Amino acid sequence: MEHSLSNLRRPASQKRRKKRLGRGSASGKGNYSARGMKGQTARSGGTRGLARRSAFQQLLIRTPKLRGFKRASPSIAIVNLSVLNEHFKDGETVTQKSLVSRGLISRSAAVGGVKVLANGTLEKKLTVQVSFASKTARAAIQKAGGTCAAAK
Repeated sequence: MEHSLSNLRRPASQKRRKKRLGRGSASGKGNYSARGMKGQTARSGGTRGLARRSAFQQLLIRTPKLRGFKRASPSIAIVNLSVLNEHFKDGETVTQKSLVSRGLISRSAAVGGVKVLANGTLEKKLTVQVSFASKTARAAIQKAGGTCAAAK
């Protein structure tokens, strides 16, 4: 006969017999039926608090609960005009790729795009191609002689 999952059997030598409790003192498990004498664990239905719960429930109870707020929308990286003024030369193009390659923003922080804010001054003529830019930042870029092609 061929062995398959449908006809597997445990060898008779490996079978563990059921513990027969309360079958007289000669059985070795009579009298108190392996429960000891008095107390909570000797009674029917008596167990210690956490022992009654499943291991998974215990794990849930012990796990610290999350606090705070999780942002549903993807994060937007913020870049100030002063940073653009420091790290870019006159006439260069500012894109999300160029900002990541220069280490000004991380790739993970710019999942939702990049926004240029008007903190600082800009004295260079730059072509800015990012997802977002504030109105004052756009005005400052155009005042410096550059162009801003932001979606919003």
